[in-house]
Amino acid sequence: MPKPEPVSEPETPKRRSDIRNIAIIAHVDHGKTTLVDALLKQSGQFRDSELRETCMLDSNDLERERGITILAKNIALNYKGVKINIMDTPGHADFGGEVERVLNMADGVLILVDAFEGPKPQTRFVTQKAFERGLKPIVVVNKIDRSEARPQEVLSEVFDLFVELGATDDILDFPYVFASGREGYATDDPKVRTNDVQALLDKVLEFVPGPVVDPDSPLQMMVTTLEWSEYVGRIAIGRIVSGSVTTGQKIAVMKADGKALSGEITEVNLFDKLGRVKTEGAEAGDIVALIGLPNPEIGDTVCDRFNLRTLPRIEVDEPTLSMLFTINDSPLAGKDGGKFLTSRHIRDRLDRELEHNVALRVEEAGSKEKFLVSGRGILHLSVLIETMRREGYELSVGKPQVIIKTIDGQKNEPFETLTIDVPSQYVGAVMEPTCTRRGQLIDLIASENGISHLTFSIPARGLIGLRTRLLNATKGEAVIHHRFDCFKPCEGEVPHRPNGVLISQENGKVVAFAMGKLQERTDLFVKPSDEVYEGMIVGENSRDNDMVVNPIREKKLSNMRASGSDENIILKPPRDMSLEMALEYIEDDEYVEVTPKTIRLRKVVLLESERKRLRLR
Repeated sequence: MPKPEPVSEPETPKRRSDIRNIAIIAHVDHGKTTLVDALLKQSGQFRDSELRETCMLDSNDLERERGITILAKNIALNYKGVKINIMDTPGHADFGGEVERVLNMADGVLILVDAFEGPKPQTRFVTQKAFERGLKPIVVVNKIDRSEARPQEVLSEVFDLFVELGATDDILDFPYVFASGREGYATDDPKVRTNDVQALLDKVLEFVPGPVVDPDSPLQMMVTTLEWSEYVGRIAIGRIVSGSVTTGQKIAVMKADGKALSGEITEVNLFDKLGRVKTEGAEAGDIVALIGLPNPEIGDTVCDRFNLRTLPRIEVDEPTLSMLFTINDSPLAGKDGGKFLTSRHIRDRLDRELEHNVALRVEEAGSKEKFLVSGRGILHLSVLIETMRREGYELSVGKPQVIIKTIDGQKNEPFETLTIDVPSQYVGAVMEPTCTRRGQLIDLIASENGISHLTFSIPARGLIGLRTRLLNATKGEAVIHHRFDCFKPCEGEVPHRPNGVLISQENGKVVAFAMGKLQERTDLFVKPSDEVYEGMIVGENSRDNDMVVNPIREKKLSNMRASGSDENIILKPPRDMSLEMALEYIEDDEYVEVTPKTIRLRKVVLLESERKRLRLR
């Protein structure tokens, strides 16, 4: 096979005018998917019955329940004879890798900004990535129908952000439009309401250039996204840079180590409306999905079999956090509707996840029953865990741990940029726990509306459990966001959980009489009639030590009764923990037990006698 040649720029670059490739980027919950809904509904290409739902691109249950986009998605619309490929991207920092890869397929970006909140941390992150790739932005000030909207001020803030990021004069003269995705309109003047989003689509045709292509050169395509099908395996998605592709074409896949794998394309798909359509071939500039490639990976170059030319490789984000996944060996294993309980089941499921979740890493952790799973953050990994439990898996998960890297002989840990928006009276309540966890204040801005904006640099391990503490300290009014910054030399110790836990010493069902006595010590995690077992965590202790308790103890009965001897037991509702809260709560000697019906906390070693023996070592 010929030796690979470096990529060269086309001698006579051409630009297609019949296609536009754009990505929609924004901070989480600024309305990307809702705006896409409006574009779909007004495109005139769908029946009403197809568009009854909202957030149509958030196709899986987790995305709908959480109200966030987890996976990047592609759709295509036709407007005035031009095909517009639209890529909806996640807004949460844990899924930032999806954004970076999608931008490689785009020629322009729609930068969405909330008309009240203005630019947020993820807005800065994705905008910087877009500028690095030389993409022309169109700013969309969304949610102008909000009563507290301040569109003109937000537009000025976007301009200031662009200046901070070193934008050129050409980019600073950016086009903009005001919109309301929920109401389904876009306008050049926020005071003038229109009836459609035509103003936005016109801006796309006018200011987003068509893709630069080299149709006469051999095939080149970068794999930027992967999908998985049980029937055909990995599906490689990317934009054709040069040449063309047809069904049955002989190709080569250039790997990271320089090797070339020969293969044949069995099917070519183009994106159309909400899905993909099979086609015989595609040309340079098209975004395609190729089936039949030999083990494609993110960053691989698909090229002509007899003309091996590689494109500059894109790198996948490194994981920053890891968790231990193991089997559920509690006394209640298999009693909560779980169908997949063994380590083989868990291993097979994680292997399938690796086929398309390219930011994930899995390795064995000392035994065949334990797996060290690494990802971009707690949300990234908790989405995987939640998906597995809904599929019928049972497993135990250990405390999240940051990944330490050795750089120049020195241990380094991941640091994050943490931003907190909070009413000014709670600034002290935010500073104390954040600084205690090695957070360093970078910036503090107090706005006229009584909201203070704080920016910290903090070790990633300092964030574990911090969100819950900040929400409690600010009565739920803190708005918290963070994103990965860089690796720095390891800091000192970060404080652990201040309270111990209450641990059950018996197996059985919780009794209200026992709970009435225990709730005086602090919060409980269980309620009467719940099943418990020895070693299960049933509550939080008011002190910093763990305490073994009996939550199934019943009141002793006698045949003598005195007036007023019975107590009227009033129980507080138990503390309800989400999966993310439970993962942040546990310590090194504890697990989160995950089943299809229940999330429990437990000690790794269930028997108290065994725990005592280990403590005495």
